[in-house]
Amino acid sequence: MNKEYSNGDITIKWQPKLCQHVAICVKTLPKVYNPKASPWITIENASTEELKNQIRTCPSGALSYTINE
Repeated sequence: MNKEYSNGDITIKWQPKLCQHVAICVKTLPKVYNPKASPWITIENASTEELKNQIRTCPSGALSYTINE
């Protein structure tokens, strides 16, 4: 089941079936991505630019984003 998280400016889409659990997201933005928390993404803990830059490094494509208009 895909999940979406939004801060008003950006919406992050997480596709768990694609996730390879490399944890680049957790290592890059640990205040945003916490696999032990629920929800595990706290999008408001980073700027939109920080989120976009991190999501671009996701090796599996499990994380993607859209800019809200």
